[in-house]
Amino acid sequence: MNEIVETQPLAGRHIALPESRELDLFADMLVIRGARVLRCPLVSIHDAPDQDAIAGWLQGFVDEPWDDLILLTGEGLRRLLGTAERAGGSLREDFIARLGQVRKLTRGPKPGTALRSVGLKADLVALEPTTEGVIRTLQQENLQGRRVAVQLYGTEPNLPLIDFLREAGAIASSVAPYIYADDVEDARVEELVAAILDGQLDAVAFTSATQVRRLFQIGRRQCGEQALINGLRQLKVAAVGPVVAEELRNRDVRVDLMPESSFFMKPLVRELVKSLGPVPNY
Repeated sequence: MNEIVETQPLAGRHIALPESRELDLFADMLVIRGARVLRCPLVSIHDAPDQDAIAGWLQGFVDEPWDDLILLTGEGLRRLLGTAERAGGSLREDFIARLGQVRKLTRGPKPGTALRSVGLKADLVALEPTTEGVIRTLQQENLQGRRVAVQLYGTEPNLPLIDFLREAGAIASSVAPYIYADDVEDARVEELVAAILDGQLDAVAFTSATQVRRLFQIGRRQCGEQALINGLRQLKVAAVGPVVAEELRNRDVRVDLMPESSFFMKPLVRELVKSLGPVPNY
């Protein structure tokens, strides 16, 4: 029994995963630790429909004298690189070269990882991985007259950040290289909501704010928002980082566990193990 506890500390636990892009990787990390996993990808990510516009923005970034680039997500940088490569010619190489010349501020660790994949690194890292953290990081900087490019997440225009930049005297230009789209039929999400309401789960682990919004969109229609909130209060709610935690708390959902500093899946799995395993008397 001791060997099972050590090697499969989540044996007997049932955990829901709304992850999409890396669902299999996340699920495998839990399954190998003995958990039973309910997989329900709530959203998927696609390139922005107007690729010509994104390629045009990239060319402008290469040609014009930008001072700063704010990268809000690693996914965004990867999508920009993909668009540049598909556009052909030397755009991808020119874009990377231009990246090396501007000051780069990253909102969190994932944009930094994406930069390292092309041999670059962040010049500034936000004090916390939120829009507010980016703003606080820049408040002590003289932005008057600086040309600042902003890579958005999804189609969210992030008006607080753009307004801050403009009020500080910067010239801001934003780009939205990807969109979020529903990845599954509503019936799959309804199954997840039913599992939450029926007490079938020990935990649910969220890795993006978009997943939370999609769950509540369907849950509100299926059972009502308060019933969904009550259901979530009966299990452990895990958030990969502060942005996701804030989205949950804004909806009156208690966040039971979150990595302290490294906001990735492996630290999230460690937190789940600490909180849930082993099952007493298993």
